[in-house]
Amino acid sequence: MKKTEIVLAGIQDVRDFVNIVVMIDYEVDLAQGRYLIDAKSIMGIFSLDLLSPITVIAHTDYADDFFEKIARFAVK
Repeated sequence: MKKTEIVLAGIQDVRDFVNIVVMIDYEVDLAQGRYLIDAKSIMGIFSLDLLSPITVIAHTDYADDFFEKIARFAVK
């Protein structure tokens, strides 16, 4: 399992992020506070506070390629 933090600044960022995640074969979750959301659920993502950082949890040890694809959303 690997983790990173991202920020999704708007509707287009959410759409782009979900389009990347749906191509992944393993499970990816988003965590924020007490909420844990399936990262492939666009409606679930909109239930989060998009103004705050979101933790991405990839349920694999081989997620380097995935994290490269979402690097533009990473918290800087």
